Amino acid sequence: MRISRLTILGFLACPFATLAGAQGHVAPPVAAVVDTAFSPSAILAIIKQRVDEKRAAGIVVGLIDADGKSHVVAYGDPGPGQPPLDGNSVFEIGSISKVFTSTVLAEMVQDGEVHLDDPAQRYLPTSVHLPSRDGKVITLGNLSEQNSGLPRMPTNFHPRDTANPYADYTVDQMYDFLDHYQLTRDPGAQFEYSNLGVGLLGNVLADAAHKSYEEMERERVWQPLGMMHTAITLNPWMKAHLALGHDEDGHVVENWDIPAMAGAGGIRSTTNDMLEFLAANLHPERGALERALAFAHEERAPAGNMMIGLNWLSLHAGGDTIVWHNGGTGGYRTFIGFEPSRKTGVIVMTNTGGTGADDIGFHLLDPALPLTPARKQYTAIELPRDVLARYIGTYRLAPNLTIEVTLEDSALYMHPTDQPTFRLWPMSQTGFFLKEADVQLSFLLDTRGKVRSAVLHQNGQDVPATKVQ
Repeated sequence: MRISRLTILGFLACPFATLAGAQGHVAPPVAAVVDTAFSPSAILAIIKQRVDEKRAAGIVVGLIDADGKSHVVAYGDPGPGQPPLDGNSVFEIGSISKVFTSTVLAEMVQDGEVHLDDPAQRYLPTSVHLPSRDGKVITLGNLSEQNSGLPRMPTNFHPRDTANPYADYTVDQMYDFLDHYQLTRDPGAQFEYSNLGVGLLGNVLADAAHKSYEEMERERVWQPLGMMHTAITLNPWMKAHLALGHDEDGHVVENWDIPAMAGAGGIRSTTNDMLEFLAANLHPERGALERALAFAHEERAPAGNMMIGLNWLSLHAGGDTIVWHNGGTGGYRTFIGFEPSRKTGVIVMTNTGGTGADDIGFHLLDPALPLTPARKQYTAIELPRDVLARYIGTYRLAPNLTIEVTLEDSALYMHPTDQPTFRLWPMSQTGFFLKEADVQLSFLLDTRGKVRSAVLHQNGQDVPATKVQ
């Protein structure tokens, strides 16, 4: 691992994936950019309402104004026994880790240590063989532009503990999967968000730097920027300041350990530290590292209805551009975004998994991008596997847009064209919902009980989808 209220016909999900599938939100509707002037009291009102509506246990917002001043506003529950939420509260940042991985990539490219068109194979052990297709190999650029052709997750990912699903997945397992995987498209041909790809990139860069991933990030990014409370391994200070993660029902959940794919989602940090990172992204004139960050922002390839640089996504809103990424683990959702031309930026940290608060981040950057209202709550029910199995198939929404419905481990999933996979939670015999966004999918049966079509429900629209025979 992915924003406010675009339909599924054009959205992009980007956070670090949960066991059930990729958590995420749709990109916000494009609007004219207006001046932002949110006072700390106005920000507090927004996040207080969100917490009071029980849409998050707690939220910390960090904001950099156009004049360079920073503000931190916090509200909510840090978890039992933990100090009140503030700028020093520690969160799992999930897929925002990906832009730290690409920061090192950009720095190594500018230093001449590697090149974006280098085959990733060059930096791997000789015993590991990356797949290729039609003579095209996976490059470092492909891994960071999310168009490597590698899937979102490896198929040999079978966690022993679903509460900490990545803890027992090893680098050797990842390399074994890559040894046997066959690409279904050429590298560089198409965007497909891949935790596997960026997890691999983190390992490749660490091997090239002759460091562990954590050592590499600390030496090349965190220490130079003064990010003293950012790490993968929680030290005693970080444990003492940890905002405990919660699920959507408000229960405290375990932290996630991500040893093999740390570069895709394993970093923990504070809002104060992330403000240092944000400021560096806003000021390329300050030094070589900051120039590398700006290099990583440069748009390189399409990413759904947006553009992607080196893991950074770009949303064009009116006459300006918002550069952003989000993240999510089992108990946390996070957002970072900024407008380079205005020198403004926002960090949003929540200690609740699920939908997150990306819309708050976009709204603080551009008030014309609306806050997402509280959505109707659905209760998931259990359905037997044979009932779920009858919905397997491909459903066509438009000539170039389909939804592929699959069944894995007694759970139903949907995969829209060029988008991540989402779990479908049953609320009736024929109706399903997403936990990540206000999206429902219902299936229509004929008199024999055979599925003939589906209907996608989102933003007040009901879009029919014919089943492809």
